[in-house]
Order: sequence, then structure tokens, then C-alpha cells
Amino acid sequence: MSAQSSDVSELDTAASEPDGTDPAPEAGPASEPEPPESSESATADPESADPGTFSDEAPADLATAIAERDAYLEDLQRVTAEFTNFRRQTMKRNTDLVAQAASRLARELLVVLDACEAAVSQGVEGIEAVQAQLLGVLTGEGLTVLGTVDEAFDPGFHEAVMSEDSGADGQAAPVVAEVLRTGYAWNGRVLRPAMVKVRN
Repeated sequence: MSAQSSDVSELDTAASEPDGTDPAPEAGPASEPEPPESSESATADPESADPGTFSDEAPADLATAIAERDAYLEDLQRVTAEFTNFRRQTMKRNTDLVAQAASRLARELLVVLDACEAAVSQGVEGIEAVQAQLLGVLTGEGLTVLGTVDEAFDPGFHEAVMSEDSGADGQAAPVVAEVLRTGYAWNGRVLRPAMVKVRN
């Protein structure tokens, strides 16, 4: 009996001492497998995405946007310049039309001015006031009288139909000796040159 009890105690002691090997872990409750990440979460998370994709596409998209911006800017500048030129040409055309219409009216009134001048030269009373008033109105709108005695002869403003010798030596240029018919200009444009006698 004593021998058997000693053997049993030795077996218990040997079983209780570790033999250097890990006992098998106890099986616990089975853990549920984690669901795979959805494609949306993978796309939404920039850190989980491939950094090479962003580094390649971002500069290309930026260059495309800059090219489109420059193209739109050039188109806008071209259209703005064309509109500015069109507006300038339209204003000039309208101004020329108004000036032509006014000059045409002034040209028609030259007959009235000639009649007033002829009546004054013949001594008709009451015409000088009408002539002065008409000249004042037209002068205010741009009419200029051409041809005065002793002014230098200018073929752009004068039409020489007669000439006379001054009898003086060393005269540099011809001058107007007599105005046979008054000339007129409208805003710098000659409506009718003055018909004059020139002294050489």
C-alpha cells in the first residue's frame, strides 16, 4: 500500500510540473468573420486609396482646367475687342451721317446767303439783319466764311478766276485782291471755295 501511494504521488507531481510545452488553448466561442470593406468606403477614404492614382490624375486635370480657362479668356478678349471696334465704327458712321446731313443742309442754304449778299450789295434795306442772323446761326453750328481781301492765296480754299500784277518787286506769294463770290466751309470741310481775283 505504501509503495502504490508513493507512485501515485510521483505521477501527480510529474503531471503538475510543466514539461516546457504550452497546453492547447481552450476553445472559446467562435468569433464572427469581419465583413469585407465595401468599394464605397474604400473610395471615400483617401488614405486607403492608392497615392499614385491621385498624383498622376491631379496634375492632368489641373492642366486641362488651366487650358480651358485660357481658351475662354482668349475668346472673351477677342469678342470684347470686336465689340469695341464695332461700337467705335458705328459711332463714327453715325457721326459722319449726321455731319453729311448737316453739310447738305448748309450747302442748300448757300443760295439764300448769296441772295442776301447780293441784296445787301444792291442797297436793299432790311436784309443785313436777316443775313447777320442766318450767318450767326450757321456759324455756331460749324459754318466758316472763306475769302477775305489781302489774305494769302490758298488753292484749297480759293478759286482764282482773275489775276492782276501788283507792280511791286519782290512779292513772295500771291494774295487775294478781290472776292468775287464768298466761299464757305462746314466743320473744316470746304463746301464751296471762294472765287477770287489774285494779285501776283
